[in-house]
Amino acid sequence: MSQANLHLSARGHVLVVDDDELFRESVSTNLLDAGYSTDAFPDGASAVSHLLTGPNADLVLLDWKMPGMTGIEVLNRLRTEKVDIPIIFLTVLSDQIYEEAGLLGGAVDFVEKSRSFSILLRRIELILSGHKGREQPQPERKDVVVHDDLTLRHDSCRAIWKQQNVQLTLTEFNIVAYLIENSGRDVSYREIYDIVHGEGFMAGDGEIGYRTNVRAFIKRIRQKFRDVDTGFTYIRNYPGFGYRWRDGSEQ
Repeated sequence: MSQANLHLSARGHVLVVDDDELFRESVSTNLLDAGYSTDAFPDGASAVSHLLTGPNADLVLLDWKMPGMTGIEVLNRLRTEKVDIPIIFLTVLSDQIYEEAGLLGGAVDFVEKSRSFSILLRRIELILSGHKGREQPQPERKDVVVHDDLTLRHDSCRAIWKQQNVQLTLTEFNIVAYLIENSGRDVSYREIYDIVHGEGFMAGDGEIGYRTNVRAFIKRIRQKFRDVDTGFTYIRNYPGFGYRWRDGSEQ
């Protein structure tokens, strides 16, 4: 059952989805004390139903391992339904394979439950500030940008490659748009990471962490372009530094 809090908060509204009642209530209480409004759900299915039919949220704290619908299944369902709310996975698992799976699915962060609430709160603050910042209108940007075989529609956040729609999330679209704006130039991991999380954010594993995060996003973006064009090779890697979108003149 949803444990709704009707208090309107200027800091943001956070959904807590976890089958551990004590953990769920503890995190929700701490969020309220920190000035956020919350809704709490004991399972993935009820959270998905809420997000698809009820009030929206600014961020979701999502348990990775739950009976019934797992966290990754919740994430996949939301992204399929074009719900692009930032998601932080909460987990007791530390194996990197799980983190990569979550990031490839479209999550923005991965925090172990053993971390203190102050760490989690800082992650929430940085992600929300970055996410909201990216939603501000950019009057100098053209609504439609055409670059070689790619058309970017900033008015609807759609990417069209060789007349075919590429199913990008909002974050993936923003990454591609930035690479296009800087096409022919090597873009650092840090620059791309700031697009995802907001400037100054640092992954739990420092430089290694944010490079892993960026590589996961680029891998997913490349695959989506290859789904519509198996010969797609326009995103090039500069080992140890970052990526570039090659111009049509580059071989």
